[in-house]
Amino acid sequence: QVQLVESGGGLVQAGGSLRLSCAASGSIFSQYVTGWYRQTPGKQRELVASITPGGSTNNANSVKGRFTISRDNAKKTVYLQMNSLKPEDTAVYYCNAVFFTHSYWGQGTQVTVSS
Repeated sequence: QVQLVESGGGLVQAGGSLRLSCAASGSIFSQYVTGWYRQTPGKQRELVASITPGGSTNNANSVKGRFTISRDNAKKTVYLQMNSLKPEDTAVYYCNAVFFTHSYWGQGTQVTVSS
């Protein structure tokens, strides 16, 4: 069982930055594919960025050049650095960790970008 705890969300003006963190429990965190998703009311949860155990990353087109995902396996933490934030980035952001058929989610953290 893996528990994920997100932090770092909040209210920021357009053009500003935030860094989200996702702290994980479990002894094999380094073997998980981890990612950040976001969801707004009435819409499906969408992938923002993901990172493999080897460090390969994948970003949604809407955040390329603005968001960067990274991980620190020693700290069992995944980060999402968000720069040049836009009002349309407003959402609840969720951390996800996948190992074979097991998928785990955090409780989510709200990010609100004001115009």
